[in-house]
Amino acid sequence: MASGPKMSAPICLVENNNEQLMVNQQALRILEKISQPVIVVAIVGLYRTGKSYLMNRLAGQNCGFPLGSTVQSETKGIWMWCVPHPIKPNHTLVLLDTEGLGDVEKGDPKNDSWIFALAVLLSSTFVYNSMGTINQQALDQLHYVTELTELIRAKSSSEPDEIEDCTEFVSFFPDFVWTVRDFTLELKFNGEDITEDQYLENALKLIKGNGSRVAMFNQPRECIRNFFPKRKCFVFDRPTNNKEHLAHIESISEDQLDPKFQEQTNSFSSYIFTQAKIKTLREGIVVTGNRLGTLVVTYVDTIASGSVPCLENAVTTLAQRENSAAVQKAADHYSEQMAQRVQFPTDTLQELLEVHVACEKEAITVFMEHSFKDENQEFQKELAKIIEEKKNYFLLKNEETSEKYCQAELNRLSKTLMESISAGTFSVPGGHKLYMKARENVEQNYLQVPRKGVKAGEVFQRFLQSQTATEKSILQADKALSDKEKAIAEERAKKEAAEREEELSRQKLQEQQQQMEAQERSFKENVEQLKKKLEEEREELLKNQNTMLEHQLKVQKDLLEEGFKRKSEEMNATINQLRNMIDNTKESKIPWIFQVLESFGNGLNALFSLGSSVGKLGKGLYSLFRKK
Repeated sequence: MASGPKMSAPICLVENNNEQLMVNQQALRILEKISQPVIVVAIVGLYRTGKSYLMNRLAGQNCGFPLGSTVQSETKGIWMWCVPHPIKPNHTLVLLDTEGLGDVEKGDPKNDSWIFALAVLLSSTFVYNSMGTINQQALDQLHYVTELTELIRAKSSSEPDEIEDCTEFVSFFPDFVWTVRDFTLELKFNGEDITEDQYLENALKLIKGNGSRVAMFNQPRECIRNFFPKRKCFVFDRPTNNKEHLAHIESISEDQLDPKFQEQTNSFSSYIFTQAKIKTLREGIVVTGNRLGTLVVTYVDTIASGSVPCLENAVTTLAQRENSAAVQKAADHYSEQMAQRVQFPTDTLQELLEVHVACEKEAITVFMEHSFKDENQEFQKELAKIIEEKKNYFLLKNEETSEKYCQAELNRLSKTLMESISAGTFSVPGGHKLYMKARENVEQNYLQVPRKGVKAGEVFQRFLQSQTATEKSILQADKALSDKEKAIAEERAKKEAAEREEELSRQKLQEQQQQMEAQERSFKENVEQLKKKLEEEREELLKNQNTMLEHQLKVQKDLLEEGFKRKSEEMNATINQLRNMIDNTKESKIPWIFQVLESFGNGLNALFSLGSSVGKLGKGLYSLFRKK
């Protein structure tokens, strides 16, 4: 959807039927049509705390997500509203409104935890909505955040020397926004005015001591501080003191709301519109609407199977689908561009190969732009195989078109000659000379025909071969020539035929060389673009690792400043692990990339059957890339 989705109302994305989560297929079909990057804002909180009102405002509407006016929770499961982003062209804003947490009517409290975990996994900005103040009760109600280590996994398997899963959360968790509704306190601390963000950070400070009470107090605070590096807070006055208006807030005009509340709501909306980021996965993969749909299905199916959603597995599943689509998209691009740019028959083989090389380069670029996590470069190899097959098809079509065209032209040009032969025109004294002149006339006219293509020489050679017996017969019957002259003419004909065969052989060898050179260029282009992508992925990996390290150092610094020296020191092991990981990533640059390229090169070598020329090329890769 180039212009973005046109949803007039929200739709249920994840249905919650009798505590069983299921993905709504109609909602999936909507997401599948969105190829734009998505900015996903999810809101969670206790039921009847006004979550839906804020989401409606982000959608630019007063109503949409059901608000309800009773103590009964209205929203079940997760509802979705996709709208064009108000200030970022070619981006889609996906709003996710979740069912209220802590609903007494629910039979299984575990259901709340899964809704909370899904909101975290799917969003790029995660909004937690509560009432009153950020106090111990509010944080106790946010106990779901403490369960995330049990509900979400970063990796499918863990090695003994690897960092803990929860340390990696910061590399793919959303930004955290706490919205406090019906806030009645003054924003002051120790008699000084403070900002909303300072109010949140003060509320997240830990207390010293031991025992279960202290642990229970600190645990949700530590989780928020550890998992969400970017945090923001908004407080809202009561929308109105009129109870009737409050019960039907979606139907009253904006000027009937408290001006301060309007200002606060506008500030919140402005922040979301300007600061909420595109949803990306840990590998720097930009999530589009259709990719978001795949993630939803993967996570919900995993939960339904009784397992824990794993980011690495989800990315692998997504990569399989996306990479297959990327191969198809790239192959289609190659076919379309070749069909547009090639006028059959081409004058020379080189002309066709030049177009092929250009179209292949574009196709590989298309694949690289749309693919990710291509383990062992299986999908890139598949693309190389498909393009090689398509190239051979175009080569064959070029030959067939050339041959058909040349034969038709030669038939036209030799018609008079063939009629003269049939009429016995050359069966007279001096007939051989007349015949040779007529045949040379056909050849000269044939040479003037433009764009005959690659089969021009071969078709004419077949024509001459078909005339051998005729020429010999006319020569032997020509009484104007002596036996010696006939012998000389016959010898000359044999010599010319041999020279033509030799010329055709040279042309075939030249064409074989040109094809070999084109395959070597294909090899180099594949390797060059793969190398570039590997380096980009490595830089993204380093970026993620540095993000984790910087956050751990900040958390450690904050703990030290707050007087938690022991807790601060306990983080040293994880910090050292991260530093070692970063050093290993940096040091492994050349060997790692070369190892992948060498394996990929061997695969292409087998595909193209290029033999020693590519073998030599492969041996030069290491030194070539080391210099760069």
